[in-house]
Amino acid sequence: MLFHVHAEDRPGLGSELYDLAEEHWSYMDRFEDRFVLRGPTLDDDGEEHTGSVHVVEVPDRAAAERFATEEPYWSAGLYAGYTALRAVLLSDREPDTDGEEAPHTLVTGAWAPRPRSGGESDLLPSAAGPGGSLHFTALLVDDDGTATTGMIAVVRALPDEAVEVVRPFADRLADAPAALSAQRWCRGGRD
Repeated sequence: MLFHVHAEDRPGLGSELYDLAEEHWSYMDRFEDRFVLRGPTLDDDGEEHTGSVHVVEVPDRAAAERFATEEPYWSAGLYAGYTALRAVLLSDREPDTDGEEAPHTLVTGAWAPRPRSGGESDLLPSAAGPGGSLHFTALLVDDDGTATTGMIAVVRALPDEAVEVVRPFADRLADAPAALSAQRWCRGGRD
């Protein structure tokens, strides 16, 4: 099962993240072959770490909770909180290889549970195709996978533009205007 695990940094962190970085990396190395997506969320300037996002394959919710709470930053009290939500992958494009480091945004949508209709990937906007700005999309679903509760997307754009790319898709899935949030993000990992 895929789970979207998002941990938010505790306000006022100084160098504490850097002090525990090797412990964090060593822990994440144990899951390397199970990550579909990973990376930090960033402030509006794209400079400061504000949290961590992982979409990880684990056996069940209990394993997703353990993944979150056994993480060294969590154990050290550096995160203010986390969410762990079941996810269903819709699209995942390779990172850009043109050498430019363009800004990316994580867009998260939430809505009241709606029965899954199947064919959700058919609703993806044209920006998801080759050369498009939509790099990753997953549905957030209830634990038995029968209802959608939201979505996550990574868009090669700044937050305001990224929301506009995702909004038509999210609104169709929610069957109403979806509550969307957006924050800067970048792919993570040791490489």
